Amino acid sequence: MDPIAKKAKQWIDEKRDPRSAYWQAALEANMDLFSPDLEKGKLTPVHSLEEKDLPVFKAALEVTDLSPGLLAAFLTPSVANSIIPPDSAEELMRIEKGKPSYKIIILRPGKEERIICIEISEHAHKPGMDIFQSGALLGTFDYQTHEICLSELTKAIRAHAWEKDKWQHKDHIAYTLNWFEKIEYLGKADVSVDKTRSVFHSPTLIRTNRVDALFLIIYEILHNRFQENFQALSQDLISAGAGKNSEDKETRLSACHTLAETSMLDMLNMVKKFNLLDFTSFNDAESRNFKNEFVRTARKLSSKLDKMLVS
Repeated sequence: MDPIAKKAKQWIDEKRDPRSAYWQAALEANMDLFSPDLEKGKLTPVHSLEEKDLPVFKAALEVTDLSPGLLAAFLTPSVANSIIPPDSAEELMRIEKGKPSYKIIILRPGKEERIICIEISEHAHKPGMDIFQSGALLGTFDYQTHEICLSELTKAIRAHAWEKDKWQHKDHIAYTLNWFEKIEYLGKADVSVDKTRSVFHSPTLIRTNRVDALFLIIYEILHNRFQENFQALSQDLISAGAGKNSEDKETRLSACHTLAETSMLDMLNMVKKFNLLDFTSFNDAESRNFKNEFVRTARKLSSKLDKMLVS
């Protein structure tokens, strides 16, 4: 017996509707295949995006507000067209076969996994979402148009997908970093965020202030980015005479410091451009703290870069 049939049979034996049992089992099997490429808390395409896919993905990314533990896959027609409910589950058919489907599948891990399948294609005759748990269809949301579907996604996902457990310190930070990176990618400030969960908007969540929270975000994003793109960055640093074999340690440290400061300034300019923080509202203490944190964060990042270079 294949894994999908085995899981579905277990739920059917528990008196679940066979149609929803098989569909949830199939969705979970697909998420198992996608999971190596997914990152918790982020909507991730599972296939390379073509030019025609980008507007759909960006529109979805703007409103798909995920709590840190959720896995979410964005499916383009090349993948989504082959992931369809059983023929017997006509009520779950949201788009005609052969028409380009765009799906979002969200998985909430846990003892009883919850999975949500969302059809957002403009070609869907019934855009909306279906919510499953333990082989049962918990609920459906149908919308007249895909625009309305997208406009309602933030509210629906928070209500039916977010984890109910209390968030930890790291969860608030991860959630804030994901929001910040979406603003960078989309080039717009109007991105869904729960300000009561974001340390940028509510720094007291982690017992800090708005200046320290800003530089915490900048440090975490740039540190991760430097690690992920170090091969390319190292070539730039070597070109500047900052290779690990450089006899001039000061030259190496200077190049690392320049890269750190330039990257930080780019992020601060983005914050200013999108009016994410009113720098003119800083009092004297905050202005001093801003200067100190800029210097401290630049030094910390450049030190990390230098260690990566010589390792």
